[in-house]
Amino acid sequence: QVQLVESGGGLVQAGGSLRLSCAASGRSFSDYAMGWFRQAPGKDREFVAAISWNGGRIYYADSVKGRFTISRDNAKKTLYLQMNSLKPEDTAVYYCAADRNFGLVTMAVEYEYWGQGTQVTVSS
Repeated sequence: QVQLVESGGGLVQAGGSLRLSCAASGRSFSDYAMGWFRQAPGKDREFVAAISWNGGRIYYADSVKGRFTISRDNAKKTLYLQMNSLKPEDTAVYYCAADRNFGLVTMAVEYEYWGQGTQVTVSS
């Protein structure tokens, strides 16, 4: 069992930056690949970024590539998402998730554990 708690969301102007954190507790954090997803009102949950257990493999959605950076600190059991050059279309609830494997990392169904989400709102 892994418990995940996101933080760091908020309201920011377009072009600004935010850093999301996801604190894990329970079973060994380093056993899990981790991902960030987001869901805007009226839309499906979509993949944002994923990172393997040791950070050796990283994937990004095309929509955030070059603007967002995923990282993890296994000693602190924390996952991060640095978001720069934010756009209004980045507005969504952002979720972190844990996956025992590192297979179809863009698919939400692959992930076993989810946080409660943190709201990110980007104003134009």
